[in-house]
Amino acid sequence: MTQFQYDPPSAEWHAYYQRFSKLSSSAIRDGCHPQIMLQAQPAKKAVVLTHGLRDSPYFMTAIGRYFYEKLGYDVYLPLLQGHGLKKPKGMEMVDANQWKANVAFAIDEASKRSETVSVGGLSTGGLLGYLMGATNPKVNGAVYLFAAALDLKGGGPFDVLGELKEWAMRLFFIDEIERNKPLISDDPYRYSHVDLDGAHELGKLIEEGEDLLKTFGPDNLYPRPVFAAHWEGDDRADIAGIEELQCVADPERFCFFRMAEAEKVTHPNIVLDAQIRHNGVVYEDKNPRFDEMMADLAIFAKKFG
Repeated sequence: MTQFQYDPPSAEWHAYYQRFSKLSSSAIRDGCHPQIMLQAQPAKKAVVLTHGLRDSPYFMTAIGRYFYEKLGYDVYLPLLQGHGLKKPKGMEMVDANQWKANVAFAIDEASKRSETVSVGGLSTGGLLGYLMGATNPKVNGAVYLFAAALDLKGGGPFDVLGELKEWAMRLFFIDEIERNKPLISDDPYRYSHVDLDGAHELGKLIEEGEDLLKTFGPDNLYPRPVFAAHWEGDDRADIAGIEELQCVADPERFCFFRMAEAEKVTHPNIVLDAQIRHNGVVYEDKNPRFDEMMADLAIFAKKFG
C-alpha cells in the first residue's frame, strides 16, 4: 500500500472528486474543499467529521487537526453535496440521501486503513453522524456531536413534506433564509444564508433521526459511545435533542460537554479554535472553551475511540 504524509489542514482530498464526479477542485471555493489527513502509517483509529448546512469542511479542520496531531488519528472531512461551490445556483437538486452517501464514502475509505472508525460533525453533520453511528456497521468507534441538529429550537412535531416552508420561515434561521439572496458573500467558508431546498432535506433527516430515536430504550440503548458538545443558548439546534439521546444511551459511555447559556458561544463557533477573519472583517469568533472541550474529548477518545 502506498503511504501518504499530509500537512493538515491543507490536504485536499482529490480521490473524493473521483467518487463524486459532479464535483471538481476548480468548482469549489478556496478553503472549502474536502480534506484528508492521513498518518504516514495507517492509523489504528480514524474519524469522519462532517460540516453543517451552511458550512464547508473548513469548519471541522480545528477538531480534525486535533484528532490528527494530538491523538494520532486518520481524519476524513467530506464535502456535502451542494456546499462550498463558487456558483451554487441555490441548492437546487440537493438530496439528503446524497449527503448520506457522501459520509458513507468517507466511512468506507476510513475502514480500509483503520481498525476503528468514528464519526461525527457540526449541526447537520452531527445529525448525519448520529444516524451513521446507529445504521452503518463500519462505524465501530464513537460518535462526536457538536451542536448536532437532532432537534430544532422552537420546533417539535411537524409535517416535514407538507409544511416545511412555513416551518422553516417561522422557526429555522428566521433571519437567514432569503430565497432571492445570493448564497455567496464575503464570508470565505460559509454560504450567506440557509437555502430552503437545503432546509427541506435537513427536515427529512431530522424526521428520520426522530423515528430512529424511538427505536431505542432501556432494553435497546443507542449502540455507540457518544461525545456531545452543546451550548444551552443555541437558538438553532435545540439542546433538547441531545438530552433525549442521552436518555437512551449508555450513561457510562456518554460524555456531555455542556456550555451554559451565559457563555459566549454560538451555534457555528463551537468547533472553532480561532476567529474567521477575512479582509479585516470577523465573521465568526472562536469557542472560548475550545481547549477545555478538546481536553475532555481526548479523555473520552482514549477510552471509546
